Amino acid sequence: MEIGSTPVPRVAVVVFLLKGKTVLLGRRRSARACHATFALPGGHLEFGESFEECAVREVKEETGLEIDGTEFLTVTNNVFAQEPSPSHYVTIFMRAVLADDGEHVPQNLEPDKCFGWDWYDWDNLPSPLFWPLEKMVLSGFNPFPSQR
Repeated sequence: MEIGSTPVPRVAVVVFLLKGKTVLLGRRRSARACHATFALPGGHLEFGESFEECAVREVKEETGLEIDGTEFLTVTNNVFAQEPSPSHYVTIFMRAVLADDGEHVPQNLEPDKCFGWDWYDWDNLPSPLFWPLEKMVLSGFNPFPSQR
């Protein structure tokens, strides 16, 4: 995003939506280099919105799923310098689970942005992953709560 002619960072909130030992991923539709990569549900933080509110709203808008128990996990600083139109995102990673009474089958409510959603086993993720997610996976990051 640019203000005048100066590019500025944007804030995105993405959600590790967990079900058992699986995570929800969608295959992106994009004119950018990240086209056809698998990514978490999420989107831009709106003015005045909390990270939790954004997570709930984005998951509902993209998949129709209701979530509970959002929890902050980490933040990353991603500069997409090689893109056709370079961008810079500060990405807030949240964790959530499905609402108890919620529907567990994701719908593709933004077919112009996503090919579809599915649940993937954390130990057998699809390829190619959206590079910020891939970087986290390769670093050993695990979104699942530790067993105590």
